[in-house]
Amino acid sequence: MSIKIALAGNPNCGKTTLFNALTGSNQFVGNWPGVTVEKKEGKLKGHKDVIIMDLPGIYSLSPYTLEEVVARNYLITERPDAILNIVDGTNIERNLYLSTQLMELGIPVIMAVNMMDIVEKNGDKIHIQKLSQKLGCEVVEISALKGTGIQEAAKKAVAVANQKNKGVPVHKFAPEVESVLDSVEDKLGNEIPQEQKRFFAIKLLEKDNKIQAQMKHVPDVSEEINRIEKEMDDDTESIITNERYVYISSIIHECFTRNKTEKLTISDKIDQIVTNRFLALPIFAVVMYIVYYVSVTTIGTWATDWANDGVFGEGFSLFGLNVPGVPVVMEGILTAVGCADWLQGLILDGIVAGVGAVLGFVPQMLVLFIFLAFLEACGYMARVAFIMDRIFRKFGLSGKSFIPMLIGSGCGVPGIMASRTIENDRDRKMTIMTTTFIPCGAKLPIIALIAGALFGGAWWVAPSAYFVGVAAIICSGIILKKTKMFAGDPAPFVMELPAYHMPTVINILRSMWERGWSFIKKAGTIILLSTIVVWFASYFGWIDGQFQMLESGQLDHSILAMLGSSISWIFTPLGWGDWKSAVAAITGLVAKENVVGTFGILFGFAEVAEDGSEIWGTLAGSMTPVAAYSFLVFNLLCAPCFAAMGAIRREMNNARWFWFAVGYQTLLAYVVSLCVYQIGTLVTTGTFGIFTVAAFALIAGFIYLLVKPSKEEKMSNIHLSSVAGAK
Repeated sequence: MSIKIALAGNPNCGKTTLFNALTGSNQFVGNWPGVTVEKKEGKLKGHKDVIIMDLPGIYSLSPYTLEEVVARNYLITERPDAILNIVDGTNIERNLYLSTQLMELGIPVIMAVNMMDIVEKNGDKIHIQKLSQKLGCEVVEISALKGTGIQEAAKKAVAVANQKNKGVPVHKFAPEVESVLDSVEDKLGNEIPQEQKRFFAIKLLEKDNKIQAQMKHVPDVSEEINRIEKEMDDDTESIITNERYVYISSIIHECFTRNKTEKLTISDKIDQIVTNRFLALPIFAVVMYIVYYVSVTTIGTWATDWANDGVFGEGFSLFGLNVPGVPVVMEGILTAVGCADWLQGLILDGIVAGVGAVLGFVPQMLVLFIFLAFLEACGYMARVAFIMDRIFRKFGLSGKSFIPMLIGSGCGVPGIMASRTIENDRDRKMTIMTTTFIPCGAKLPIIALIAGALFGGAWWVAPSAYFVGVAAIICSGIILKKTKMFAGDPAPFVMELPAYHMPTVINILRSMWERGWSFIKKAGTIILLSTIVVWFASYFGWIDGQFQMLESGQLDHSILAMLGSSISWIFTPLGWGDWKSAVAAITGLVAKENVVGTFGILFGFAEVAEDGSEIWGTLAGSMTPVAAYSFLVFNLLCAPCFAAMGAIRREMNNARWFWFAVGYQTLLAYVVSLCVYQIGTLVTTGTFGIFTVAAFALIAGFIYLLVKPSKEEKMSNIHLSSVAGAK
């Protein structure tokens, strides 16, 4: 029978680093059943029967966040054989709050005090033996980053799990509290195991709604609650919290010796600069410029060009040998086996071309992920969220929303997935809905196409695209916060700022690979299915009443052409009501890179460059500059690619919310594009019509939604008026 050991600790205590060190490559990553919180488990190195479960980083077992609910439910219902409690030695007092709760669960606990190398460097001293005696559990010194002490901690956890000893909390509350706890424990009867009674009794005293709902059969404990609140003149939740900190303070007083020479740590000195009120944003801008210059403009672009032109193109040179690309190899194999024309077209023009277009961007993304992994692991990204919170809160978003949007500028899929770090459900949903407004790497070819074909490569087109995305996020935050679904202030920003440290190469590479492989799996499967559909719709249609595979020059008879013609009227008010533009926008839902490729096929070019330079003249002849910019805005703001929509569906974990998010994005894109075209045409040509009136009406309504007071502001104004009237 396998042994289950749960890793529990506060965020940024080094838990994930320890988990990676203990399990190596024996990891399994997924989601907890029914929720989007990541579930990590793995087998302990050298022990096939020992399963390590990495619980989400939490501050307490009170169910305020999704992570805390998941962690508590697992510990109560699954009841692992032991808990390895990771404690940040540089901030031990705050970390011990969770430790006191874990010990009340009746599960054997081994405490691993992490970052001891930093503690010693700071000149502080933790008396491990005395701490062990006070807590009633074994305590081990470790450094997860350097790998010291981690094997000893794992062995002790396995040992206590095998002994099946019950965890017994040794700390006591005040006599008044203890007497009430004893009374409540008696009322729990035999339905609750003895080792869990103390935890449930404390939670009932704290008026924990979830535990109260679970314990409906327990006799009413309100008498005991009223009695203790009357005796101690406070509510029971505050009493219990205060008692915990009194107990923790007594432990710290005896077990922790702080360096008496007060001096700033290296992290404090760095923070004086990078979180400075005036320097923080310029420093961040420089850091991000370097990251994107290297990953998007130089090394990343070289790697992506090599993948697109070599691996998924004609071929590449390796150690002096000419290696043919995947399409060339596949074509040779299919020709050799005498494959049917339609199947050969499906494999080469559908699967290889479609999936290859996405996988070709993977090298660029991997370079970007390495930089982001380094910035996160060294502790800088936590500071960025802190810096941006001051700005984002003005628009109804949390500072943590900035990180998903930053990652989303590379690719929307990992950007959407990064929203998991946001505790507040409303803020998380709003972040998911708005993250893809920032132009991702796949939208850059569309920007290059419009800029080159209609605006002579003007420098301002690309920056304006990012400005449109940022403006959409800001306006959405202001408007949506005034609706019932998103009403309320952003959740208080609470994030541990870990000490700066140099991350290990293996951890950076592992983080990069996890993100990259997740993208390859999720995007690859969706793209594979969608490209088959697009290929079929492009190469089959009706001629003289017969359904058949089409030849060159018969594209107007394809299923895709019929579909485009049937919906093109929808886009007429936006200035691009021809079926080819409509089809390009639809195929862009599969993958945004498809927009340029679709134009190339529809305008008679079998292959086009990434910026579509071959079709600039043809496209310029079919669109006005205003219509082209309207087309660009629509594709920037509308529902993202299938891969990103799949990520939205998974993260929302609710079909109604998913359709609301996609519907909102598409509606906003349509409204903004309509206003751009109608007002732009009025200014440039003087044309005025019914849709121009509609555009002015939409702009007026949009401004009203931006400036109208929210329900809370109205109530506040009413209250102030009443106070003024009373005076």
